[in-house]
Amino acid sequence: MNKLTKVGCSALCGSLAAISAANAGDLTVTGGVDMSWISLSDQVTGNPIGMGSNLTFKGNGELDNGWTFDLSVAHANKNAYSAAVANITMGGLGKLTVNQGDSSAGIQAFDDKMPTAWEEPWGAGLSTGIVLVSGIGKSMAVQYATPTMAGITLTAATAEMGQVDTGDKGSGGVKASALGRGYDATININPTLGTEILSGLNFFVGGHYAESYTALENNQYEGVAGITFAIGPVELGYGRQGHWTGKTTTNTDTDFYRNSHYGVAVNITDNLSASYGWHKSRRHQVNPGKAGQVDSTEVASLQIAYTMGGASMRIARMEGDNLLYSQNNDKNATVLSMALAF
Repeated sequence: MNKLTKVGCSALCGSLAAISAANAGDLTVTGGVDMSWISLSDQVTGNPIGMGSNLTFKGNGELDNGWTFDLSVAHANKNAYSAAVANITMGGLGKLTVNQGDSSAGIQAFDDKMPTAWEEPWGAGLSTGIVLVSGIGKSMAVQYATPTMAGITLTAATAEMGQVDTGDKGSGGVKASALGRGYDATININPTLGTEILSGLNFFVGGHYAESYTALENNQYEGVAGITFAIGPVELGYGRQGHWTGKTTTNTDTDFYRNSHYGVAVNITDNLSASYGWHKSRRHQVNPGKAGQVDSTEVASLQIAYTMGGASMRIARMEGDNLLYSQNNDKNATVLSMALAF
C-alpha cells in the first residue's frame, strides 16, 4: 500500500512538473528616462527643463501547441498607468490582440508612419492641436492580424467607442461618447516582387467607421493611406488622411479634417541620423459661408539624433503656422533631449 502511494506521488509530481514547464514564462521590466530643455518663441517658457520617466512590464509564455502569448503594461510619467496590451500569436493562424487603448490598434497605428530621427513633427515640443486619425485606437479594442503572406498583412479591429481600461469581469457601463461600436480595417503591403531593391517599399491603407447614437449627428468615418521607401541609408515617406466627424449640429462644428504629410530620414553613420518632416492639417467647418471656414495648421521639424549605447541625444527645431487651427498663431520651438534606457 505504501509502495503504491509512493508511485502515485511520483507520477503526480512528474505531471505537475510537466505542466509547470509548459506554463513557464518570463516577466521583465524595462524603462528609461527622458530629460529635455525647450526654448519657445513668443510665449512664456517658465522652467524649460523637463523630465519623463517610463516603465514597461513585459511577460510572455508558450502553450503546449506552440502558440505564444505576451502582455505589456506601460507606466508613463510619475508611474501613472498608461495602457496594457495582450497578444496571442497563433502561428500560421495569425495574431489576436486585446488592447486597452495604447494607440497601436486599428488605423491609429498608421496615424503618422513617416520616417523620422526622433519624433513626429507635430510631437516634438509645440502644442500644435493637429487632429489625426485615431479610429478605435483610443478605446478598449480587440484586433485580429493575419499572417504576412506575399508581403501582405491585414488587420480587423472593433471596439465600443470611448471605453478604455475596463477591468476583468467588468463592463464599460454607460456610453462614454455619442458614438457606438467602431470598426477598423488596415492593409500593409511590401511588394518586394523577389527583388532586394524593393524590400524597403511599403504601402498602407486603413479605414474606420463608427455608428452615431445621436439623431443630430451622422456616423463617423476616417481613412488613411501612405507609402514609405527605404533604400540604403535613406528613407522617404508620404501620406494622406481624412477624418469625417459626423457633426452637423451648429455652423461652427467641424465637418471634416484633411491632412497630408511627408518625411525623409538619413542614417549618416551607425549612430548619427537626421530627418525633416512636414505635416499640414486643414479643418472644414459645417457652414461654408462662415468666416474662417477653412483653417490650416502646418508644422515642420528638422531633427538630429545620436545614440551611444543606452544613451540617445536629440535636437529638434520646430516651426508651426496657425497652431490649434487659429489664424496667425505662429510659433517656433527648439528642444534638446537626452534619453537613458535600461
